[in-house]
Amino acid sequence: MHRDDTSDFDSKMKTGNCIVSNMGQRDWDAVKEIYEDGIATGNATVETVAPDWRIWNSNHRLDCRLVAREGEEIVGWAALSPVSSRSAYAGVAEVSVYVSEQNRGTGVGKLLLSSLVSTSESAGIWTLQAMIFVENKASIALHSSCGFRTVGTRERIGSLHGRWRDTLLMERRSDLVGN
Repeated sequence: MHRDDTSDFDSKMKTGNCIVSNMGQRDWDAVKEIYEDGIATGNATVETVAPDWRIWNSNHRLDCRLVAREGEEIVGWAALSPVSSRSAYAGVAEVSVYVSEQNRGTGVGKLLLSSLVSTSESAGIWTLQAMIFVENKASIALHSSCGFRTVGTRERIGSLHGRWRDTLLMERRSDLVGN
């Protein structure tokens, strides 16, 4: 059973005019719109349509979902998905970070990803992973700036619009959890 809001993001993180806080169901319309903007780029995901709330909610951790707000407007979001249902991998999660088209390159992505790293460590996550299209240089740079390292390239891992795509597998290991 899922709640409307995630729990325990104790402090709101802020930079410039943005505040990062927990994402709840009430945020879904704006989150979905930003996700659809990312899908439209052709370099963010192999997904071609955003799912409905019920599906998205069931595929993401309740305790690691964040939105960035500028005033009342949601300008980006970040969330974690479990990589496996096996208990041995309970501390490993996959990262999603999306920023609205007009706010890309403004530091919102870094604020969200840095906040997600802190939130994930509070939730006991020891490894974060990201699969990024090799062409998505901005996302690769963002993840690198937040302590992710390149593990390798996964060739022809997914097909998008009839074209095979390669992804860079990046990971970040916590210095606080699992040591």
